Amino acid sequence: MAKKKTPQVDNLQELESALTRTEQFIEDNQKIITYVVGAIILVVAGYLGFNKFYMQPKEDEARSQMFMAIDYFEKDSFNLAINGDGNYLGFLDIIDDYGMTKAANRASYYTGISYLHLGQYEDALDFLNDFKTKDMLLEPVAEGAKGDAFLELGEMDNALKQYKKAISLSDNELTTPVYMMKAAKLLESMDELEDALSMYEDIKEKYPQSTEGTNVDRYIARVKIKLS
Repeated sequence: MAKKKTPQVDNLQELESALTRTEQFIEDNQKIITYVVGAIILVVAGYLGFNKFYMQPKEDEARSQMFMAIDYFEKDSFNLAINGDGNYLGFLDIIDDYGMTKAANRASYYTGISYLHLGQYEDALDFLNDFKTKDMLLEPVAEGAKGDAFLELGEMDNALKQYKKAISLSDNELTTPVYMMKAAKLLESMDELEDALSMYEDIKEKYPQSTEGTNVDRYIARVKIKLS
């Protein structure tokens, strides 16, 4: 009486068959595989070389060129920060000359904030929209600044949307209560009093030690009077 094949034997035979088919495929397509592997190696090597020998020097150069623009920005000399002073580059020059660098990306942020201070709100939005970051403090500030620009343009719904986005991006003591307060005040001005009161009370509960938290009681009282 013939013995039944065990599952282990069947599995070994299937494995051997698969290995044989793989070996045959490699043998039949050896040239194509060699070309593909070679192409991948060239792409990876090119990418690493591009970053090391082109992008990194550009990055270093952009940062060294931008120091005076940042200095002007910190001194509230926003026109000089944006356009330069004839001797040192401004943020717009950094963006134009070093467009692929992280420094140019940061220059978009500085330019947007500068235009916001200068009252050029549409320009501020253009540059802030170009700025990309995942920094837990800088990202909500950039989004909140868009809210400020929309508010100045009279676009209250868009402003509120941006403040709420700034709130949602990062839960921290520095930026979150600031944009909660801005959102609450805007809601109050739009006569959305229940939502405004809820936001004020959230500030009091979650961020009592913040500047906004220590001053929020008067806003809560004011809205409650309006609701009574």
